[in-house]
Order: sequence, then C-alpha cells, then structure tokens
Amino acid sequence: MKKIILFFVFLFTVSVISAQETPEPNYRQAAKYSPKNLAKMVHSTSVNPHWLKKGNRFWYAYKTSEGSNHYIVDIDKKSKKFLFDNTKMAKWLTEITKDPYDAKHLPRLDIKFNEAENAIRFRVTSTEEVEVEDEKEDKKEVEKDSTSTKKAKMKKPKMEKKTYYLEYRLGGNGLTIINTKKEEKEPWKRWANVAPDSSIVLYSKNFNLYWMDKINFKKFIKDEKDSTVVENQWTKDGEENYGYGGNSRDDNEDKEKNKDKRSGIWGTWSHDSKKFVFQKSDSRHIKDLWVINSTGKKRPTLETYKYHMPGEKEYYKSELMIFDIPTKKHVLVPLDTMKQQSISVYRAPRKKSSYDDDFTPTLLLSKKGKVYFSTISRDRKKFDVHVADINTGEYKTIIEERFNTYIESRPLILFNNETEILHWAERDGWAHFYLYDADGNLKNQITEGDYHVNGFEGLDEKNRTLYFTANGVDKNQDPYYLHTYKINLNGSGMRSLDAGDFTATTNMSDSNQYFVSNYSRVNSIPKSEVRDVNGRKVMDLETADLSQLFASGYKFPETFKVKADDGITDLYGVMYKPFDMDSTKVYPLLEYVYPGPQTEAVNKSFSYRMDRLDRMAQVGFVVITLGNRGGHPDRSKWYHNYGYGNLRDYGLADKKYVAQQLANKHKFIDIEKVGIYGHSGGGFMSTAAMLVYPDFFKAAVSSAGNHDNNVYNSWWSETHHGVKEEIDEKGKISHKYKIDDNQSLAKNLKGHLMLIHGDMDNNVHPAGTIRMANELIKAHKRFKFMIMPGQRHGFGSMTEYSFWLRADHFSKYLLGKEATDVDFMYMNLDEPQN
Repeated sequence: MKKIILFFVFLFTVSVISAQETPEPNYRQAAKYSPKNLAKMVHSTSVNPHWLKKGNRFWYAYKTSEGSNHYIVDIDKKSKKFLFDNTKMAKWLTEITKDPYDAKHLPRLDIKFNEAENAIRFRVTSTEEVEVEDEKEDKKEVEKDSTSTKKAKMKKPKMEKKTYYLEYRLGGNGLTIINTKKEEKEPWKRWANVAPDSSIVLYSKNFNLYWMDKINFKKFIKDEKDSTVVENQWTKDGEENYGYGGNSRDDNEDKEKNKDKRSGIWGTWSHDSKKFVFQKSDSRHIKDLWVINSTGKKRPTLETYKYHMPGEKEYYKSELMIFDIPTKKHVLVPLDTMKQQSISVYRAPRKKSSYDDDFTPTLLLSKKGKVYFSTISRDRKKFDVHVADINTGEYKTIIEERFNTYIESRPLILFNNETEILHWAERDGWAHFYLYDADGNLKNQITEGDYHVNGFEGLDEKNRTLYFTANGVDKNQDPYYLHTYKINLNGSGMRSLDAGDFTATTNMSDSNQYFVSNYSRVNSIPKSEVRDVNGRKVMDLETADLSQLFASGYKFPETFKVKADDGITDLYGVMYKPFDMDSTKVYPLLEYVYPGPQTEAVNKSFSYRMDRLDRMAQVGFVVITLGNRGGHPDRSKWYHNYGYGNLRDYGLADKKYVAQQLANKHKFIDIEKVGIYGHSGGGFMSTAAMLVYPDFFKAAVSSAGNHDNNVYNSWWSETHHGVKEEIDEKGKISHKYKIDDNQSLAKNLKGHLMLIHGDMDNNVHPAGTIRMANELIKAHKRFKFMIMPGQRHGFGSMTEYSFWLRADHFSKYLLGKEATDVDFMYMNLDEPQN
C-alpha cells in the first residue's frame, strides 16, 4: 500500500514539474528591447577619433543619458577639454535661430575644422521658413522680362527651412554667421573624379571616358546650365558592360532614362596627377539575372543586372589601362585577358587626419612611376603581386603565393623610399608579415608563430618598428580577442601594447606615437583610452553609460568554451538567457548561426544591437551563438579552411554537439527542444541543419538563405567551397563546380521550418529559397514561406516584422503557445497609430 501511495505521489510530482517545465512566451519583455527602445537606453559605446593635422590631437563626440558632449584631446599635453560649453552653445544657437535649445538638447552637429584648426564650422537648420533661393532668382528673371508675352502668374513661392552656416572659434564667446545658404547637395560629387591637383575632372557618359578642364568645371559648378561649358570625349569604344564607368543596378526604366547622364568613373591617380589607372571589365558575355520591383512604381518594373554563377564557363575579362593626362593617350598593361583571373590595384593608405576632408583622391601606392597590382586566379589558388612601369605598362611579377585552398590577401605596404615591401600571407598555416625588397627578394619573415596577424596599424620607418593587430598570441585568452602589438622589422622585440582579458579596436595617429583603444567583452562595460606605442596608458577617455540599460533589468550574457565534434578543437561561444529566468523551469535552446567562412556570428565585444540574440532570449529561450570548424579566418588556416569542399555540412556536427555539451552542463536547457535560425549564410545553414539532423533540430527560421549555391554568386561559392581547374590535352582550361544544396534533402524534413526572403534581393537571389520551397511541396511537407515585398537582402524596414515572425514561430513550436491576433500588438505599441 505504501509503495502504491509513493508511486502516485511520484506521478503527481512529475506531472506538476512537467506542467511548469516550459516558460510562457514573454513578448512584453522582448518588446522592451526593440531597437527603438534600446536607442533610448544606450548611447555611445566607443570613441571615434577625428584626428587633426597639427600635433597629436583629435576631437570626438560622446553621448550618455545626460546628452552629447564634444571633446578635443591634445595627447602631447595629456589634456581633454570640452570643444565648447554646451550651455553657452545652447544660448548662442537660441539667440541666432530663435529656436529654443538647452545644454542637454543641442542639435546634431556635423563638425568640420577650419584649415588653421582653431575654429569649427557646422550648419543648423531652424524652424523658420524662407523662400527657396532658386525661386528668388527665377522671380528676378521674370521681372526683368516684363515685355515678354509670357506674363508670370503670381504663385505661392516655394519655401524651405532656413539654414545657418556657423563658425565657433575655439575658446571664443559666440558664434559667427558665415551665411544662411542651405548646403549644396553638389550632385557632381557623385560622378566627378577630380585629379589630385584639381587640374582635370574625369567622368563617364554613354559608357565612355569624358573630361573637363579646371576652368570649365568651375563654370559648370557655378551654373550647370551654362551652355559655354566645354566637355571633351576621350574614348569612343565604350559600351554597356564593357565601358568606362556608367554601369548601374537601376531598374530598366531608370537605366533608359539616365543613359545620357554623367556618371562616375573610378580609378587610381598618380600623385602628380599626370596618370590615371583604370580597370576595364568586360562582362558582356556574363548572363543576366533579374528581380522585379512590384511595389515601387505604378507598374512593376524589371531590374536586370550581370551575375556570374559558380561553375559557369564565362568569366569577367579584366584589362588594366594607364591613361596619360597631358597627351590624352593610354597604354595597356599586357595581361593575358584569356586567363580567368581578378585584378586589384594597390593604393596609397590614407592619413587618418584626412578622413574628414571633402576632397580625398585615390592615389597609387607608388610615387615613383610604378603601378603595383595583384592578380588572383579564378580558383583563388594562385596569387601574384606585380609592378608595372607607369609609362609603358610593362610589368614583372615580384611575389608569388600558391596554396591548395583559397588565398587571402591584405594591402601591400611600400616604404623606405620604396625600396622595401611589407607583405601579408598565410603560407605557413598562420597569417604573418614578410619583408621583401623592391625586386621581390625575401629578406625575412617578421612575425612568426601559431597566432593570426590581423592587419597593419602603423610603421615607424626610422626605428624600423611595425605596429599591427593579432589574434591568439596569449594562449590563456579567447583567441578571437584582438590586440595591438609592436615588433622590429628583423622579427625581434615583439611586445603587446594593450594587454588584457578583452578585445580591442585600435585607431593610430598619423605620427605613429599614440593610438585610441576601444575595448570590452560581451560581459563588460566598454571603455576607451589613449595609449602610446610603448603600451603605456596616457589617459582615460570614456566609460560607456549603461545605467538605463541595467535599470531595465538587462544582464550580461555568459561566454563558454567547449569542444568541437572531433573532441579536440576548442570552440568559443556566448549564451544569452531571459533576464527573468526561472530556476524551476527548463528552456528550449535556440542557436543563432552564421557559418562564415569569412566571419563567425559570435560577438566578442559588448554590443547593444541585440535583436537576434539578447532580445530573442527574452521571449523565453536560451540562445547561443558559437564558432564552428571552418567558420572564421582569425584562427589557423586549418581552422578557417576546414569546410573547403563541403560548404553545406561542415559546421553542422559542431552545432549539434555543442548543444548536447551545454545541455549536459546546464539543467535548465531542454535538449528535446532545439531550434536554429540565421540570415543569409545562416539561413542556408539553419535549413541544412533541419535536413541533415532532422531528429535533433525541431524548428528553424531561415531568412534570405542561399539554399542552392549553384545560383549564388561565383566569388563566394567558388572561393569558399572550391572550383576545380582542369586542363585538357590542348591546354584548354575549364572549371568544374559541384556542391550539395538544401533542396535535395527536402524529403528529410521532420520539424517546423519557416523560409523568408525579400523579393528584390539582388545579392542572394530569391530563386534559391523558391527552389527550396518547390522541393518541399513536391515532398508533401508542411512549412511556412514568407516573401518580404520590395526588400533587398537585409529586409530594411521589415526587419522588425521579421523578428516577430521568428518569435511567433518558435513560441508556437517550442513553447507551445501560438499567437493568433491579427495585429502584432507590440509593434503597434512602438508606433503612433493614426
């Protein structure tokens, strides 16, 4: 009898626990962290330095819950001061514009320093309306022409908000009105490629190269209707898809309407403005692709564009042309255009202090009559660095890279009066810098070891010291944490400049003496500081104000380290939980995925852009995001290229095994209810997971997925999956491509799948998702399919709608509660209802 009673007590207890197992969907909590609401709680989280040209100085703006402040920092003096007094600025703006301001509520100021760097200038728009300037001029012309038979009808003048262009002299006691003209949109900036010395302007018209001299360009700027402006046609052989600029992705109607208009021609100038290097691409033989705009105009319009798909016989043909400005002649760099390869011209790095300049021409890497450029084969396994004579076009190859998977590259660094070169490569399985002479002879490997050099930050030529960022140097840290280092060019004396258990971004001064460091982890408050190039902290700048975020109930996520499916490789991830987590309940697990291989969707620094992670967890889930073998370039070449040749399945076993490890460790995870979601490559991966492991993953939301990489762009697919180059007995080269797709596994679907795609996605074409849906229908499967009208790859204004679609889907199938109201109530709460 006692045993029977105990048995029924056990059954009752189990039934009670079972009833409380899964939480209720908490839409209110998720709505609290919408992008609109977060913008009210979190403001600046990093310092963006605007370096000045004189001294080691910069200014920056920083916003907290007390408003925005602007600072000027003089590192040499170790001083940080307000750029202006907010209270006084509010007073001056109020007096001038007659609109009220206070210290916490200033307008957003687009600040530019004057040439002397002792004053700032900016525009402020008032609420006062004035007559549009062009209307005044038209009225004057009509008044002059009083004898005309065309008598002007009196009509209401066109009005606009009055704009004040103001100057504040640093340390001054007021504002000076420069003018009250509205800032010119200057449409010529969209097409005019101005020489570094401003002597000539290049542009494209009807796919050909045109030019204006300085005098005529000035006349054009003053009055674009001036009939005396002289335009000069340089080339006559240009045509659509094989021209000198002018190609666009407008819809077909707009293309026809704009065909005779000026458009941009992009290339690279010599430092003396005498030469212009242009890469001409022939894509006439590349097949077309289309999307239809069904919502934008009265009639649906067709958008036609060239789109090369993997494995296709045709390939872009590239030519490298060097135009001589004085003689109006040009030479071709004698490349074999029958080779299927891509070309890239190396450019001179821009100074940080020029980033705010209005005029920043793109310059060649060399100042001495040389054109440095690279070529990479279609299969991305043969990469060469070349140097051409700028007058003749004749070139020689100075550096070669060969690999059995794809080769990545970084900008070339030329220094020491152009006698030495810094070259980045992964030839020993890790990314490192190599030192070459100008003829391509290797002098020495600079960095060496089992860590990944991320990129170049600066070079002290006098002391022969290189500054760079790298991952994985400190073996006691997460290998994705980025840090700054210095090393002598002979490979000695490597030293960390910003050590700490965090990831940091570096912004170095032009003088290579100091850098601004913004650093944090996903579970720490972001901070900013200035350090010198010996690693000493010079001054603190900012600590992010997260007070309102924490007041809302926000809690940091947790980091974790587990093993990959091989039981050896370390994987790193982040776990996001509901902020009101109930210890008596178990929670479905969601994985947010992006497979890479060019990146991983795992935050390493603090981010308040939590729409896909923190916010999703608030609905009632434990959400994880984690790396997988083959997912990120910031580790070894082996790790990065693990998925080469298996682009569909390479990361799936890791995603499954990590979920199992976490469920073994955490009793609040319900391993019987695992969902997965992602966008783009993550849309591809989440659907693949449902089909490859149909008994493990129970629900998925896949948005904008490249489910069939046979119809995705060739660059991504052929690079990361691989394309096989074959040469027949006659020496003819062909390229073979074979990849697994998702739709071939449609019959495997057991769980609940939602597919979403924008109908104007011209990156990942909707065809991939439509093919997936087609095969699911043929396999007699129930699934959900949503088209986002008029949306490109990122969903734009429908991003918030897609969040709630995802919340509904996982709530129904993993939490057991279906939202049936027609309205998305919590979207309506964010928007005033008219």
